[in-house]
Amino acid sequence: MNEIEILDISREAVFTLLKVVSPILLIALFIGLIIGIFQALTQIQEMTLAFVPKILCVFIMLIVLFPFMLNQMRMLSESLFDKIVSGG
Repeated sequence: MNEIEILDISREAVFTLLKVVSPILLIALFIGLIIGIFQALTQIQEMTLAFVPKILCVFIMLIVLFPFMLNQMRMLSESLFDKIVSGG
């Protein structure tokens, strides 16, 4: 196994990581932005108002997107296992 193959595997792993976590992070960012705007407009500075909806939305999106996330991780694992079996 040479440096090019290691870099290729690393790049594939990072792209898979980005594909798996970016939908969840974008949802959390969007919900946090909406709640922040709502708090600024109404001058409500309750800390739980910022966290509870964000946690609930992230949890729901994890349930909804779990098959996609599992499929992406499975594809990465299968490609790595195939490279291990073939000897590099």
